[in-house]
Amino acid sequence: MPSIKQVQITFDCADPERVARFWCEVLGYVVPPPPKGFADWDEFNGTLPPERQGSAFACQDPSGVGPRLFFQRVPEGKTVKNRLHLDVRIGPGLVGEERLAALEAECARLIPLGASRVELLRADGFNESCLVMRDVEGNEFCLD
Repeated sequence: MPSIKQVQITFDCADPERVARFWCEVLGYVVPPPPKGFADWDEFNGTLPPERQGSAFACQDPSGVGPRLFFQRVPEGKTVKNRLHLDVRIGPGLVGEERLAALEAECARLIPLGASRVELLRADGFNESCLVMRDVEGNEFCLD
């Protein structure tokens, strides 16, 4: 029988803390405690060599059920569409206008946090409606 593995989702980005804090707000995640012996992440960060300061940040599901998200600074910018993206499940079980209203309400909550709306994909008889968005650094995700 195969073993069950935990999954961490890693994002390459320019500003790890900014992107991590955005996703904390989207998902209700929290920043994990700093390493033992440090009062906060700023104190820990101050002990790193200058080129490593601010190079990584994380957030996690406070219930421990969802995957940990890890954000790492990379020198190159985003240039193409993501090959992998997160679907934020806003309306499971909802259909029609009720689903659209839930998607639009969540979109309205996320835009002031720095998200941007890309496109509403309406139900097509096979898939229910979803709303394509971008996070604070332009990474695509869907409200589903």
